[in-house]
Amino acid sequence: MSQPAVIRVLIVDDHLIVQEGIAALINEEEDMTVIGQAKNGVEAIKLFRQEQPDVTLMDLRMPEMGGVEAITALCTEFNTARVIVLTTYDGDEDIYRGLRAGAKGYLLKDSKPSELREAIRTVYGGQQYIPSHVGAKLVERMNNPALTDRELEVLQLVAQGMSNLEIGVALTITESTVKSNINRILSKLGAKDRTQATIIAMKRGLTSP
Repeated sequence: MSQPAVIRVLIVDDHLIVQEGIAALINEEEDMTVIGQAKNGVEAIKLFRQEQPDVTLMDLRMPEMGGVEAITALCTEFNTARVIVLTTYDGDEDIYRGLRAGAKGYLLKDSKPSELREAIRTVYGGQQYIPSHVGAKLVERMNNPALTDRELEVLQLVAQGMSNLEIGVALTITESTVKSNINRILSKLGAKDRTQATIIAMKRGLTSP
């Protein structure tokens, strides 16, 4: 009787203590093992090419290269890549970007160990793993009007507390163009002012603190 296949897992996270904790949970299982650990997207791609893991657990926000960029690169180069986003962020934009990049699953770091193992086995089996609350936020994101690249740039600078004049100088656009962008941003986010827009943007993952 042949032995069941062991799922080979790559962990990508910029916090060593998180890496070690996840590795310990995975290595407890007879049908899965950690074959590599990386602290950013650049290392992840290099390790993936060397080890060809069955499932990759990918954090979103890391130095040098973040999770979305790494997932995009891996899924472009390897059509068999199975990636699960494992993050502390559950903003609808984070979820949307991670899954659009090619991730097959999305899980928060405060999930139960049993959920992590279930997600790994599910994605390894060729299915998606998207918890109901994540799916609900994804639907919400799909129903919201998308911000353009320029609007996202303006929004990030608004969140940093810049005035319209300062934003115009930073982006080399006129102050009236900045005002037009902000008006569209407020409308799309359903915000009454810049402060509320910033709060909504941070909750949704459109801007980072």
